[in-house]
Amino acid sequence: MAIVTDTALVEYKQSERLMGNHFEITVVAPAEAWAREKIAMAIAEIRRIERLLTTFDENSQTNQVNQQAGISPVKVDPEVFALIKRSLKISAVTDGAFDITYGSVDKRLWNFDRNMKQLPDPLIARAAVKLINYRNVLLDEAAGTVLLKEKGMRIGFGGIGKGYAADMAKALLVKEGVQSGIVNASGDLITWGTQADNKPWTIGIAHPDDARSAFSWLNISNLAIATSGNYEKYVLIDGRKYSHTINPKTGMPVSGIKSVTIISPYAEIADAMATPVMVMGVKAGLHLIDQIDYLGCIIVDDHNKIYSSKNTHLE
Repeated sequence: MAIVTDTALVEYKQSERLMGNHFEITVVAPAEAWAREKIAMAIAEIRRIERLLTTFDENSQTNQVNQQAGISPVKVDPEVFALIKRSLKISAVTDGAFDITYGSVDKRLWNFDRNMKQLPDPLIARAAVKLINYRNVLLDEAAGTVLLKEKGMRIGFGGIGKGYAADMAKALLVKEGVQSGIVNASGDLITWGTQADNKPWTIGIAHPDDARSAFSWLNISNLAIATSGNYEKYVLIDGRKYSHTINPKTGMPVSGIKSVTIISPYAEIADAMATPVMVMGVKAGLHLIDQIDYLGCIIVDDHNKIYSSKNTHLE
């Protein structure tokens, strides 16, 4: 279905609480009723995905897999199977810095509030993450089943689900004839087309010390972008800032980087790659991104030094 463009184009926006996050959907269209109808379809699509992936509903496919951990395989929808399969590939590429089995971690060690005055004991922390191991997610392609090898293992899509939902909502809107728009999943966003005035979509990269101001601007038309940072949730211990992001291998919070921004053609990939680059650190993270042609990366370290991948150009 193609939209008629003989009248002035307008950007129509709607915000909604979805997947536990603030989503904002923008559609560029000549008619409000048409735009609102398409936005409603996108919201319904995100809600459908949420029902599949949520861990807050005992009957969701994710929780069915978790409940049968160490017991038996669970048949899931092809869509969920494919997302898990892609997640495991990202885990392999990042050497486990991204891992959907993080759901088994004992969160009592890391409350990241003002009462947290010291790091957990390294041995206790390592024991708490012993069940995090993407290699123990066993997929049976023919049967369409997922088995978590160890009892107590849990998967969760907090590191990739928002991006996947944004991609799917965008795909539906494009199919419905929306030629330009944005799906913003709490800062993880994907754009296509141009603004109503025909200018490219641009975004400010939030300054890690002041999220209300930008230190750089990027043209992101027909691209996705996601940022992971320690400026929203962190603790100060002995004068050093520690992110709420946990290294899945050591169980310890990461430090050294204030924020990581990933630019990608897909929101799913941008969402999934931001956290592992933070875990890997500046040198290893940039090296990884530079090996992948379609990805870009901007890193701000604890000293406010800015690093960017070889194919990223800041303004």
